[in-house]
Amino acid sequence: MGRALTSRTQQQLLVGIAALVLLGAGFLPLVLAALELPLAGVQGLAHARAALAAPATWTLLVRSLALAASVTGLALALGVPLAALLAKTDVGGRQAAFLVHAFPMFLPPFLLALGWFHLLGRRGLLGTEATSRLLFSFAGVVLVLALAFTPVVTSLVALALRGIDPSLEEAARIVAGPRRVVTRILLPLAWPAAALSALVVFALAFSELGVPMFLRVRSYPAAVFARLGGVEYAPGEAFGLVVPLLAVALGLLGCERWLAARRSFPVLGPRQRGTVPLPLGAWKGPAGAIVWALAAVSVLPIAGLALRASAGGFAGVPAWIGASLTNSIVCAGVAATIIAALGLIVGHALARGRRGAHLLDAAGVLAFVTPAAVLGVGLISLWNRPATRVVYGSLAIIIIGDVARYGVVGVRTMAGAVAQGPVEHEQLAAVVGAGFARRLFRIVVPLHRLGLASAWLLAFIFCLRDLETAVLFYPPGREPLPVRIFTLEANGPESVVAALAVVQVALTAIIVAAGATLLRRAQRA
Repeated sequence: MGRALTSRTQQQLLVGIAALVLLGAGFLPLVLAALELPLAGVQGLAHARAALAAPATWTLLVRSLALAASVTGLALALGVPLAALLAKTDVGGRQAAFLVHAFPMFLPPFLLALGWFHLLGRRGLLGTEATSRLLFSFAGVVLVLALAFTPVVTSLVALALRGIDPSLEEAARIVAGPRRVVTRILLPLAWPAAALSALVVFALAFSELGVPMFLRVRSYPAAVFARLGGVEYAPGEAFGLVVPLLAVALGLLGCERWLAARRSFPVLGPRQRGTVPLPLGAWKGPAGAIVWALAAVSVLPIAGLALRASAGGFAGVPAWIGASLTNSIVCAGVAATIIAALGLIVGHALARGRRGAHLLDAAGVLAFVTPAAVLGVGLISLWNRPATRVVYGSLAIIIIGDVARYGVVGVRTMAGAVAQGPVEHEQLAAVVGAGFARRLFRIVVPLHRLGLASAWLLAFIFCLRDLETAVLFYPPGREPLPVRIFTLEANGPESVVAALAVVQVALTAIIVAAGATLLRRAQRA
């Protein structure tokens, strides 16, 4: 009985520490952001009331919602058919095409917009007055963001399609052709993944700050940013503008909870046996051309950056990059380690149905889907104080912001890995008296080391590409590389800014390639 109590105490202690970190980093700042308005004082309330009463505020909010919805719709229209072609048909070179298509989703969308500018702007390689007007418009922002986020849809839907029970597909093939198998059987079974991808894309598009600002299209998050760190500094108005964003975030959380309750885990999941790709026959050539055309379009802005940087930009990188590259790697590495640790503890509890785990998961999802401007307001309110100035003035505040925004990445990755693994090993260890901590680190970690490594890698990449969160509160001289590029865009030499963007691309490519290689080798071992 004493050992059982000790084991329970260990579990409560570890989960409690993880909950304090997760809630303290992400949920508490959101609460403070909500409380800033009533605590803003008479003058602050007057400014906030004026901001909320202005018709332009609500027009801008509707415009931003319409932009996010348009991006989501276009990303689904492109990503779902592409996922079906890549995951289930005999299109030639589909694995290579998928890698080329998917890579841009690991980059800050602002960098892709910069690449399109060097291709389609007035002085771009392919630019004309018409292409420039299209790029610097509402439609241009939609196109840039849709191409940036379509790989999210493709990846999630393709993963779901590959995880469908092969017996269901084989039974359908007996009575139907490839087109009907995909449209009537496979895609309907994969709808939870498509819906989840739509939610993720909508949240990312609505929160996007860099692309609308660069392409001179007004957006609601940019209005909050301008009142916190721009020339229109007015914190009282910013607090008022945050209120509708909180309502949007709660709506997205409700959609995610509804979706999670209806996800079909018995149908979706890794299987030991694959299926023969569906033959496209005479359509194989045209389908392959479409797949590779979309893959090429995905990486075209990267080529634009490289071409612009080749005009003397790389020589200026050492003088302009400062400590931003080191800041990016340090912040992303530390944050990813914390996120992986949180994912191990909270993800395990979520997979095993422990009490309170779903609430922690919901708090993590809320921090992810909440526009970064809201999270920034909360983090500024929490940490910009005399007593915590040592944290607010160091890289620690960026790490906290990364953990707050992307903590759910580790939780969901580890929850999926643990849920698919055997529980008997843990049960047997508990029977012979092993405490919770020993079971966690001696059984769960070795069994799910690939899931833990994947959680760390995904978190590292998300933190490495982050712009929207860090740009609101980065300490002077300690900005990560994406923020450095963003702040230099207006006044820095174009070729040097493009070269810095290529450095970000190269760093991301190295991390992704090295991580994928190590995971593949570990899987074979």
